[in-house]
Amino acid sequence: MECNPDCPVARAHEVLGGKWTTLIFRDLMGGVRRYSELMRSLDGISPRMLAERLKMLEAEGLVTRTVFPTVPPTTEYALTELGRGMGPVIAAMAAFGAALQSR
Repeated sequence: MECNPDCPVARAHEVLGGKWTTLIFRDLMGGVRRYSELMRSLDGISPRMLAERLKMLEAEGLVTRTVFPTVPPTTEYALTELGRGMGPVIAAMAAFGAALQSR
């Protein structure tokens, strides 16, 4: 069965369904994070995958990237207003995960 491309759930899944994406949101919900902080937090992600996911989220208008002219360059990421709208979704996922753990 094909999904209607106009379906809002399908569109959200298209953006958020990739591996690591919700965990990146989880980390950015706490505020601005440097690339290196995200790498440390996301145990097992490759630098290439993190960079790819962050670029995609930036292109979708969910994340902003700020590069500071230091040596080496410092890059910080933050959620946009649209990205912060994921807060209730991440909170619901955390509650559901906690319920699964406590069974």
